[in-house]
Amino acid sequence: MHLTPSQLDKAVIAIRTLLPLEYPADAILRRFFQENPKLGAYDRTFIAETAFGILRHRLFLEHIVDSVTPRSLLLAYLVRFQGVNLRELKAWARESEIKWLPSIKAVKIVSQPLSIQAELPDWLVEKLQHFMPDAEILNLGLSLQKTASLDLRVNTLLAKREQVLEELLQDDIRAELMPFSPCGIRLLDKPAINRHPLFLSGKIEVQDEGSQLLGYLLAPKRGEMVADFCAGAGGKTLLLGTLMHSKGRLYAFDVSEKRLNNLKPRLKRSGLSNIHIQRIVNENDLKIKRLSGKFDRVLVDAPCSGLGTLRRNPDLKWRQSAQSIVELKAKQASILSAAAGLLKPGGRLVYATCSFLPEENQEIIADFRAKNPEFNLLNCSELLAEQRITVNTGEFLQLSPLTHQTDGFFAATLARILHEPKKITEFL
Repeated sequence: MHLTPSQLDKAVIAIRTLLPLEYPADAILRRFFQENPKLGAYDRTFIAETAFGILRHRLFLEHIVDSVTPRSLLLAYLVRFQGVNLRELKAWARESEIKWLPSIKAVKIVSQPLSIQAELPDWLVEKLQHFMPDAEILNLGLSLQKTASLDLRVNTLLAKREQVLEELLQDDIRAELMPFSPCGIRLLDKPAINRHPLFLSGKIEVQDEGSQLLGYLLAPKRGEMVADFCAGAGGKTLLLGTLMHSKGRLYAFDVSEKRLNNLKPRLKRSGLSNIHIQRIVNENDLKIKRLSGKFDRVLVDAPCSGLGTLRRNPDLKWRQSAQSIVELKAKQASILSAAAGLLKPGGRLVYATCSFLPEENQEIIADFRAKNPEFNLLNCSELLAEQRITVNTGEFLQLSPLTHQTDGFFAATLARILHEPKKITEFL
């Protein structure tokens, strides 16, 4: 790694801009790069990777530096986690910094408190300790400190997975078939895939393997009425449309116009014609009420803490809190209740989050079922096995970066009971 004083100066400014974390880290960095258009591709990569690296290891870094500043965090990170030699920093670092930096390498991480070793804030460790031993919390934390792979979903309407893999390998892009998703390919590096002809022609989309499995859990069939209730930018919507062979009606509902607008170019590339984009004001919008009881399948990828995505979004552990989880739980329960109203008898609903906290997951489902006895819980492992997908996590789908190399996903599958006709009793 060859570092110039100019790169290091820019990195300090970027970290200073980032660290209040009033907005998502990727949005802050995007804006920083827009405001610094002269930065080259290498500089941008270095700044982005360093900033995210500091967020991943922030608790440890803040613990070992005497005075926490963007500059001291940068130096400590480079020396401790990037193996940068002190000689490489001599042209930039001050004499006093050169003196304390060797001590950074000597600090033993195993002697630190659990929250620092796992790089998880105290409030989160306390929550995890209710249902997880410390050793598991540490393993989970360590797995979330790693960088996530770049996962692709092959649009099987336009291409076959084996052909796409072959084409990527021919272009010297290291890739392999995913272990679980029948339409997934995992890249072993981070190429600019959004410039590749396969991406531009709609044959591939970027999508985590865990997210892909949600589509197979819902298992929509051609000709059905299907809803993606919290569609966002539509990654799962596009997969559902593909599984339906572009037949039937697929509604993409979301409260955010901006997110739905991001779906439009993706939809154009995909070749799908059965998707209907609908912005709603909230989960109780009149548009939803009018469609009550009309749907065969509904996917609810609920707004959540996102803690299962810390490999990609390490800033979330600083932007969420015990209080924000309480607010999310109320929203999740309300959304699930509204979405369930869309289902016809015999219909299937998948409730999913990218969180590993039971209060956003199992507890939401338990509360919903207590109030709605007309819904049965289906076994997720069995549903996936029907499609020759082997993920044995039991009744619920529970994926983790530690065990499955995916984001931390949770899913529950509910079916609305088909009511039997009332029996006529003859009184003799």
